[in-house]
Amino acid sequence: MLKIGLGAPQYGLFTGPSAISGFAASVEAIGFDSLWVGDRALVPVQPRDPYPGGGPVPEGFRNFLDPVATLSFLAHATRRLRLGTSTLNAPFYSPLLLARSLASVDILSEGRLDIGFGLGWSSDEYEAIGVPWRGRGARLEEILDVLEHVWSGSSAAYEGALWTIPGAHLETLPVQRPRPPVLLGGFTPATLERIGRRADGWAGVALSVPQLAYVISQIRQIAEANGRDPDALRTVVRVNPVVTAEAAPGDAVPHRGTVLQVSDYLLAAHAAGADEVLVDLQQTVRSAEELTDLAHRFHELLRKG
Repeated sequence: MLKIGLGAPQYGLFTGPSAISGFAASVEAIGFDSLWVGDRALVPVQPRDPYPGGGPVPEGFRNFLDPVATLSFLAHATRRLRLGTSTLNAPFYSPLLLARSLASVDILSEGRLDIGFGLGWSSDEYEAIGVPWRGRGARLEEILDVLEHVWSGSSAAYEGALWTIPGAHLETLPVQRPRPPVLLGGFTPATLERIGRRADGWAGVALSVPQLAYVISQIRQIAEANGRDPDALRTVVRVNPVVTAEAAPGDAVPHRGTVLQVSDYLLAAHAAGADEVLVDLQQTVRSAEELTDLAHRFHELLRKG
């Protein structure tokens, strides 16, 4: 069965505690499967890199709550929903502290965390945080190594190219063993190879349906070549649509279109191999009530299939 997720209120107009908790309770009651947070450090006045969605960086990103703090709040506000990151820009963070933060969320949510990691797209953010833009793929590889080491419960020392951890007792461990599921975002050849070799799945984006099917098939082939079960990997496809009252041209969907058009795309993505779809509606509504109403409309169409 298709799982249906939503972008959690986190930025722009939707950063108040009552808006977040009220929305979370409502969509849990409606029957959604998951809520997901994103990761933004700043919005440069004169960005060096183009925004992946095209056009300017959304104004709402100027006011953006911390993803881990938001997940912790959502863990308290919900009982059943899976809670995920789509995606957390892993190279921004110290892996030891990241291990502690994410394990804490998994503990507080009683084992409901899904981790989506990405590399980000803004070199301005990397510069401001003090992390090199070059070599971020290798940095992510070692972050994954450190997380696996820390979450194993081993007290042995760790030594890598970027980080050294002395022998230590690190007992803040996630509820899910050996760790929460880790999905990786992106669709470069290096990313697909990394997913197939060591991740639990792909944090996908709104490509055309043939492109989605191709990427999923590539990941499966890489997993199999690495002696892994391709059926064990998940695909979560994210869309950030501008929802319109009138039908949009076919080539604009799913980035722009009616609820029906975007839902039809998501159902086609499911048929192409997506296990879960994720809709972030924060860029297309102006109130918490409208956000909940639009989410309900999507859920009705997607559940009907």
